[in-house]
Amino acid sequence: MSAGANEGKALEVTVDDATFLRIPLRTRVVMPGDDLEEVVRSYAIDHVESGDILFITEKIVAITQGRSYMMSEIHPRRLARFLSKYVTKSAYGIGLGIPETMEFALREVGSLRILFAAAVSAVTKLFGRSGDFYRIAGDKARAIDGPTPNTIPPYNDAVVLGPERPREVAAETKRLVGCDVAVVDINDIGGNILGSTLDKTAERTLVKILQDNPLGQGHQSTPMGIIRRA
Repeated sequence: MSAGANEGKALEVTVDDATFLRIPLRTRVVMPGDDLEEVVRSYAIDHVESGDILFITEKIVAITQGRSYMMSEIHPRRLARFLSKYVTKSAYGIGLGIPETMEFALREVGSLRILFAAAVSAVTKLFGRSGDFYRIAGDKARAIDGPTPNTIPPYNDAVVLGPERPREVAAETKRLVGCDVAVVDINDIGGNILGSTLDKTAERTLVKILQDNPLGQGHQSTPMGIIRRA
């Protein structure tokens, strides 16, 4: 287990007049074929206490579900190559801006929905409005992660989809560890809770606690963490 926060991230944070510890849990690199329960048993179960929240990044849940693909395995169709050219790139990730990630958006969501999302987005951008593509395409499209140079290998050359049944995963993990659990999608521009054993008010508080992305997105190898009242 990590003894402190990741570089540049504070161990403590104050939200709504309460102070919380964010304790990153360092693990080995989780690979396809690994079992999430075994990972939790090995790296988290001995460190959680009553009243904690164990949060797990969506990426390792998806990887253990067999939802990661090496770039060399992906063969984008012509439509994926065409649409990816028109995706706005950002400094925080490539999103669907390469044919390989767009290909999985088409597979996960369906061609008609992606085409509709792209058409609406093209029109609304003319009026200075952004974000309509993902609002229409939905969470499955939003959750697709493409390869980036600062991602820990081998996922610097892979596409990882969003996890399946995150709410069920959270419930099963809670039975294992005995505290509340959340499967989270957090990055440097915000985040959301994909599934948890918390109520909606607690989920909103958790997003605030994690909003500065305390686990990082690179080589930290800290795909889980503990939230604990200080």
